[in-house]
Amino acid sequence: MQSPPQSRKDLLLVTEIFYSLQGESRTIGYPTAFVRLTGCPLRCRYCDTRYAFHGGQSMSLDEILTTIQTYRSGFVTVTGGEPLMQAPCRALITRLCDAGYQVSLETSGALPITAIDQRASIVMDLKTPGSGEVERNCYENLAQLSAKDQVKFVLQDRRDYEWAKAKLGEFHIPERCEVLFLPVCNPVRDVVDSESEMAAAKTLPARILARWILADRLPVRMQIQLHKVLWGDAPGR
Repeated sequence: MQSPPQSRKDLLLVTEIFYSLQGESRTIGYPTAFVRLTGCPLRCRYCDTRYAFHGGQSMSLDEILTTIQTYRSGFVTVTGGEPLMQAPCRALITRLCDAGYQVSLETSGALPITAIDQRASIVMDLKTPGSGEVERNCYENLAQLSAKDQVKFVLQDRRDYEWAKAKLGEFHIPERCEVLFLPVCNPVRDVVDSESEMAAAKTLPARILARWILADRLPVRMQIQLHKVLWGDAPGR
C-alpha cells in the first residue's frame, strides 16, 4: 500500500482531479473542479469512494493548480478519502484561495480542522451509528465552524435520524452553521414508500426522510446527491 507522501511539504497523493457538477452542499449544481486526495482513516459502511483509500499519484501544489486552471471553473472542492490526512492539504487550500477560487473542503470530521484558511468553506460530516464509525467523530471541531460552513449527516435509517436530531440540540449546530441531511439511497432506483419496505431495502428513501423532517420541523436542508442522479457511482463524476 502506498502511503501519503511525507518527504516534501508541497507534495500530495492525488486519486483524481476532475470537472463535474457539484452534487451536494451549498454550491450544488455549479460546475466545479474536484481534487480527490488519497487515503482515509475511516471505513464507513456506505462509502462510495473506496477507490480513494489506496494508490494515487504524487503531485506538487503547482501541478495541481496547473491542472485545475484547465477547467476554467470558479469553484474548487478538495475532497477524499479524508484530505486532512495529508499535511500539505492546508497549503493547497490557501494556494487555491489566493488564486481567487471559491474553495470548499469536504472532511469526515474525524481529524482536527484547525489552521484551515478562513476563506474556505468547510463541509464536515458527523458520522452516524449506521456508518460504523460514530466513535470517530471529533466534536471539538464544531467550535471551529461558522456561518459559511456546513455540517452533513448521512442517514441510513430511523435510528440515524433520531441520533442526528439529538446532536442538533446537544451542540446547537443550526445556530452555528447550516445543516445538511442526506439519505443513504439510490435516488433513481429507491422508490419504496413505507418504513417496512425501507427496512427490507436497507436504504433510506428520500421521500421518507422528507416526511420525517417536515413532521419534526427541523431547521435543516435535505439534499439528494445530484451526481448519483446523473451518473450513478461512476468515478470522476
